[in-house]
Amino acid sequence: MASIREPEYDSNDSHGPVQSEPPITNDPLDRGTIKDAAAGLPAVLSSMQYAWEEMGVARSAITLLSLNQAGGIVCPSCAWPEPDGHRPPVEFCENGARAVADEATLKRITPEFFARYSVAELSEQSDYWLNKQGRLTEPMVLTRGATHYRPISWNDAFTLIAIELRRLSSPNEAVFYTSGRTSNEAAFLYQLFVRQFGTNNLPDCSNMCHESTSVALAESIGIGKGTVTLEDFAKASTILLLGQNPGTNHPRMLIALQEAKRNGATIIAANPLPETGLMAFNHPQEVRGMLGLSTKLTDLFLQVRINGDMALLKGIMKDMLEQEAANPGTVLDHDFIAAQTSGFEAFAAALRAMPWDEIVTESGIAREQIHEAATILARSQGTITCWAMGLTQHKNAVATIQEIVHLHLLRGQIGKPGAGLCPVRGHSNVQGDRTMGIWEKPKPEFLDSLAAEFGFEPPREHGYDTVKAIKAMHDGVVKVLFALGGNFLSATPDTTYTAEALRRCRLTVQVSTKLNRAHLVTGEQALILPCLGRTEIDMQASGPQFVSTENSMGVVQRSQGKLAPGSPQLRSEVAIVAELAQTVLGARSTIPWAALAANYDQIRTHISHVIPGCENYNERVRVAGGFYLPNAAREGRFNIPGGRAPFLIYDLPRYELAPGQLVMMTIRSHAQFNTTIYGLHDRYRGLYHERRIVLMNIQDIQASGLAAGDIVDLVSYFEGVERVAAHFTVVDYPIPLRCAATYFPEANVLVPIESVAERSNTPTSKFVIISLRRAVPTA
Repeated sequence: MASIREPEYDSNDSHGPVQSEPPITNDPLDRGTIKDAAAGLPAVLSSMQYAWEEMGVARSAITLLSLNQAGGIVCPSCAWPEPDGHRPPVEFCENGARAVADEATLKRITPEFFARYSVAELSEQSDYWLNKQGRLTEPMVLTRGATHYRPISWNDAFTLIAIELRRLSSPNEAVFYTSGRTSNEAAFLYQLFVRQFGTNNLPDCSNMCHESTSVALAESIGIGKGTVTLEDFAKASTILLLGQNPGTNHPRMLIALQEAKRNGATIIAANPLPETGLMAFNHPQEVRGMLGLSTKLTDLFLQVRINGDMALLKGIMKDMLEQEAANPGTVLDHDFIAAQTSGFEAFAAALRAMPWDEIVTESGIAREQIHEAATILARSQGTITCWAMGLTQHKNAVATIQEIVHLHLLRGQIGKPGAGLCPVRGHSNVQGDRTMGIWEKPKPEFLDSLAAEFGFEPPREHGYDTVKAIKAMHDGVVKVLFALGGNFLSATPDTTYTAEALRRCRLTVQVSTKLNRAHLVTGEQALILPCLGRTEIDMQASGPQFVSTENSMGVVQRSQGKLAPGSPQLRSEVAIVAELAQTVLGARSTIPWAALAANYDQIRTHISHVIPGCENYNERVRVAGGFYLPNAAREGRFNIPGGRAPFLIYDLPRYELAPGQLVMMTIRSHAQFNTTIYGLHDRYRGLYHERRIVLMNIQDIQASGLAAGDIVDLVSYFEGVERVAAHFTVVDYPIPLRCAATYFPEANVLVPIESVAERSNTPTSKFVIISLRRAVPTA
């Protein structure tokens, strides 16, 4: 069996012994209590402390009071929407406050910092330490064989990129990655440049999170987006939450859940962990909330096994069929099924034939609880189902999400007020980037519109998604990586493999605001290009500019920075893309790149001609609150062949664990957004000071001959390859038997590059089979 151990150093790297993984620490884990309710006074104090430490009091007030306000700054954190009408003066959460404070920090990284620290020395620091150093201020280059970054002019940086791109035998030897932070204007310009350069190699962060959602919903209802608005939550009878942790990952959602509860809604939550944000909420803008008088959220909590959601959904639907058989006409919406769906009879027959013992075993939920959930949903006049990455990062993710669609089809719960599908996206413009054309598999209609608007023939061959891009770099096929935002190394699976892939590139380029590990594990040459953040004033030749984003519910709205740029050397993402395109393409492009960068209205004019639903973009985006993109499924129409949403038949996923093996999922801490680590305290779970931990059921700990607090190495197995992550502290936690949870990116080294979701190719970061070994004591 081949073995891949998490390396401390790679001594063969030309830039010195660079560490690809966060370092092992010896800080003792402190245990507190699992909190009963999310937010409240502790969230307010945490937000203010972080903001004041990073920005100071006055700067914090200016920034936070404009956050998520009409004409203000769209939060760079999650994609949860704002109310359509009146917005309260404070429309941000703890995570949002930390995100903008992190971006608007007064700390700066200057060339002297890079002269002081070699790349190898920086790699020995934690991700938390790297992020805390402050904003990047100047373009930096790491030349072949160098141990330190040094300053480089913008012109020379663009020239270096152009030289390397022109050296390629084919445009397909370059990959252009995008983060969900990128604005609509930058994303549209970026994909335009990349396609005129000649490739569709446009992987993005959605490939690793909600790609399964996009595939599943596009096949089932004709659009890869949700079908509800924020106002639907106040009208819902039942809300079903699957595979998500709103208190940490999208806290403003708790306000919508609270309003729904006060209007009489029932909430069912299914998750392997009993997350605080699922259970109760202390509204920090209400006296009751500040006094700790919480609103109970979840009425029925179903603690499913990891990846037990499909079995649970099948069980609920099977029970509903049984209730319908006992009382015909009381559960199913037969008129809706007959008029707007196909395949119901075969689907129902398959459900009836499925044994209950298999459903109970695979879900981990008792038959009585499944019946209770089914009864609630069978009586619900309006059901909204929400889900996140707890569902999307499994081999069977697409099928599981389509089972959610089936549940809604049974009762006609799509295209009506207070009902529908709600995938909760985790990054502020990940949905908008896809709308703007950031996709490795563009539709022919989009390419036709692009060709008509700009007078060139875009490439038609599909490009690489994120996993395929990593493999192509590893195989030496891709030689240049350009990343518009993000932390590519830490966000991707199989860290050791990905690090090897990056080191095989001739050039890696990162457009960034803060220092991260992707700047340290690089190709033969590397560039750091510092860009403006959303909080900063974007001044171009025609005057101050604004950008726009799309939230989880398809609302496009403007965002305009309020703060002076952190350095005169910073450039906007739009300006970087435009000058890159001009330098690389030269005379072969007739697109007026400089003029587009000088006035973003011109970019939006082109968007209005190319992207359906974006007509009159400039006028509509200036209206307070922005505008909704068209969504036929929201109106009860399914834009798929035949116009009928299909009932599809899937087998239950089954797996066998050897003795001592567990199924591991990766999770965020409460002091974390994606790969950005704000602190070392996971307040809601009562875990402090240490991130290299593994949450386990006490019975599994005892069966392994271990005790809470023991130090172990985690070992994953996949297709004959063993991967090892060293030095994790065992934590007893209320998690189902044979299940475990660890933080990412520390445990990403265990996620196999070959283990992906069917049809979406999303890494299976929520389903990794591991075993534990006692760690060898460190000095």
